[in-house]
Amino acid sequence: MTAKSTVKGAKRKKIVKISLIISFLFIGFVFYGIYWVFFDMNRLPTGEYLTEEMSPDGTYTVRAYLNNGGATTSYSIRGELVFNKNNSKTKNIYWNYREETAEIEWIDNYTVIINGHTLEVPNERFDFRNQ
Repeated sequence: MTAKSTVKGAKRKKIVKISLIISFLFIGFVFYGIYWVFFDMNRLPTGEYLTEEMSPDGTYTVRAYLNNGGATTSYSIRGELVFNKNNSKTKNIYWNYREETAEIEWIDNYTVIINGHTLEVPNERFDFRNQ
């Protein structure tokens, strides 16, 4: 093997590695973009305020909003979690399609039932698009 063929082989490997890295980054950005546009709960419409319920110890409040999707789609309910004890940003924890009312019931300080869906706050959430 000559020195020239070794250099060519090393350049070829480097080009293949760079191409693979660029391809994976591009694919990653495409998948993240799809998630951001279609599934990110932080991008949900605000909606019209319906009701709210505070947790038994006063740490959390769940607020429900009615969203009108327009002439071609049904109403939906968005539930957001409010952190009462610290000034954290509110968090969307509930999004369900074809609902017009919201029934919120706290079972204990960390368990809430919204329209029959049980959630452990602050980490769990329900999104009909992921079911």
